[in-house]
Amino acid sequence: LAEALAVRGFRLVSGGTDTHMMVVDLRPFDAELTGKEAQAVLDLAGITLNKNTVPNDPRSPFVTSGVRIGTPSVTTQGMREGEMSTIADFIVTTLKGRNDSAVIEEVRTKVAALCAAFPAYR
Repeated sequence: LAEALAVRGFRLVSGGTDTHMMVVDLRPFDAELTGKEAQAVLDLAGITLNKNTVPNDPRSPFVTSGVRIGTPSVTTQGMREGEMSTIADFIVTTLKGRNDSAVIEEVRTKVAALCAAFPAYR
């Protein structure tokens, strides 16, 4: 997911990741987008992450310029590289269309379909 996001214009704070967690600086993707706004709109689309400060963040910790993303839940369900690329596309589409409820609802439907294809561990 980290690589897929980097290719799509996001900056990974550490330049990459060796773990299941990553902090993503949103400013190279969209200078006006805040972590708080990204968290809220992605939540509406069915994608859960949280706002997070980035090094030398000019915004307050209550607003932030970044988000923190983890992949344990999706990898535990069996998702791999192909699905990470799809998830990155969902994130980009949602953030670019954040002011369009139809875009958000369309992504939410696609997220639900992807999750249904990878049921939770029983």
